[in-house]
This record gives sequence, structure tokens and C-alpha cells, in this order.
Amino acid sequence: MKTIVDISGMTCGHCVASVTEELQSIDGVENVEVDLNKSGISTTTITSSKKLSDAEIGEAVAEAGYLVVANEA
Repeated sequence: MKTIVDISGMTCGHCVASVTEELQSIDGVENVEVDLNKSGISTTTITSSKKLSDAEIGEAVAEAGYLVVANEA
């Protein structure tokens, strides 16, 4: 199952690594791909074995210090 989220505030590889690490800690997440947009909203594709809730994705991204601005299942 793929979930696409738009995340604001990421500007570098370290940002991507932080968000990826937090998202991969969610139960069922198999892969995280980030399309970094240094001057705006970065699109992140999360592949998982089950449906992820908006809350758990939002909490993981917030833990890394960023904000989910849009979410599409």
C-alpha cells in the first residue's frame, strides 16, 4: 500500500534522513522515498503492508521536526 504525504520544512539530506528514520519506525512501513524540494514542499511516498493513519504519520514527521501539509492514500 502506498501513501503519499507532502512535508514542509525539509531543506537537506539530513532532513530527509531524519524524516525517513521516523517514518520507518512505524509498524508496517517497508520503504520511504522522499523527493526533496529545498525551497518548498517535499513529496514523500511511504510503502507499507497496511493502511497507515494520518495521526501516526503526522506524529512521526513531527517527531523529526517537520509538518505534514497534505496526505493522500
